[in-house]
Amino acid sequence: MAATRTVSAPSRKKAAVAKKKPATKKKVSVAGNYNAWKQFEGKQYTGMKIGRSHKWNYDAGVWRETKITPDLWEISYDVIKRRAGHAPEGSGVPVGTGYHWYILANQQVDKINADDYTTKMSGFKFKLAHKRAGKNKWSASFSNQRKRMISFLEDMITQLKSAAVPLEFSYKDTAYEGEAIPVMETCKEGDCVEWDVYLNDESKGIIRRMKSGWKMDGVTDKGLIKAIAAVLASE
Repeated sequence: MAATRTVSAPSRKKAAVAKKKPATKKKVSVAGNYNAWKQFEGKQYTGMKIGRSHKWNYDAGVWRETKITPDLWEISYDVIKRRAGHAPEGSGVPVGTGYHWYILANQQVDKINADDYTTKMSGFKFKLAHKRAGKNKWSASFSNQRKRMISFLEDMITQLKSAAVPLEFSYKDTAYEGEAIPVMETCKEGDCVEWDVYLNDESKGIIRRMKSGWKMDGVTDKGLIKAIAAVLASE
């Protein structure tokens, strides 16, 4: 009788193959982006990127005003403003940092009863100086701050004297007529991103062109925004 030969089954063990992990981009934190150096018209700056926005909620503040002439009033306003949401961890300036801003704005007021008025403002604020946390010295002396204020106001006068785009259209059975003044700081080679809009002798605020479309803070009627944008886009 022939001997039975036993054949070993082939090994099922597979050789280990080293898998190369795909290269991943190094993530930069929001705080890192905020504090990183950026470029704007040849100058370096840090902080929020140009074009981004903040949203704040103001507490019940105190606005005081004193009449000086029939058309001129002295005003003061004292309030705490609170961020809508929360700042990314590690972003922003340290607690104790100070700023001196100069504000130039339209204030549209409508009386609704004996004691109450609706109030909305739109315009610009310009940084005159800042003070680092833990220090008492400002980044610019008062004399230099005054020079910066004069320069800012001169730029605003130039902007107001610039050629405005006439606005004339109908929307929801209402005829609108006015003009849009280009915000010169947002214009490059005649192409402007922001316009200060006036319709039917009232300030409507600032319209700006974004990647996602046109936007106006304080204007909830998207159809009206589109109507204004259509005129500007045709220029």
